[in-house]
Amino acid sequence: MMLPTHVLGGMVLALPLLVVAPEFATVGLVAGFLGGLVPDLDMYVGHRKTLHYPVYYSVLATGGVLVGLAVPSVLTVAVALFLLGAAVHCVADIFGGGLELRPWEGTSDRAVYDHVRGRWIAPRRTIRYDGSGADLLLTGVLAVPLLATLEGSLRLVVLGTVLVGAVYTLSRRHLAALAPVVVQVLPSTVRPYVPARYRTDDCVL
Repeated sequence: MMLPTHVLGGMVLALPLLVVAPEFATVGLVAGFLGGLVPDLDMYVGHRKTLHYPVYYSVLATGGVLVGLAVPSVLTVAVALFLLGAAVHCVADIFGGGLELRPWEGTSDRAVYDHVRGRWIAPRRTIRYDGSGADLLLTGVLAVPLLATLEGSLRLVVLGTVLVGAVYTLSRRHLAALAPVVVQVLPSTVRPYVPARYRTDDCVL
């Protein structure tokens, strides 16, 4: 799934705070957003392996939520929502497409790396690929309760995120065709650091 879907998903996890603990709602929403964001910072360095931990994040998130419930504070709530956002991100990627340049072709058997078992988890393809129409629809569904309840800068963040998701969806297949072309004009000293799926059209990670 694309990054806009993940970050809005992280924010949605914090919505109950508006009712049960409104004093922690803002920090929870920001932490959820960041939790949904951080795993994809490995985009160009071992994507879905370096910062994706579906098992570890899930275990830590469970502990974080329990601590947050027992000792609610800005810190414990922030940590709990960050870990929840990261865990949901990593697990959700299993239900998307594989780790390949053109995931709509369904040629990769790698969705997310399981560090506990030391193997890749196969993609379920419930959402066929990141940036698909279904992915954008999910982004829109997640945005609805956020737009209905948030105001000010956080509402603008949600609107901006939906816009980014829409632009990415419209350009997704074009980006896949453009990437190998761009790589060819990069300096030879830089090219070895570009992920293999961008260096060769038929590479499947």
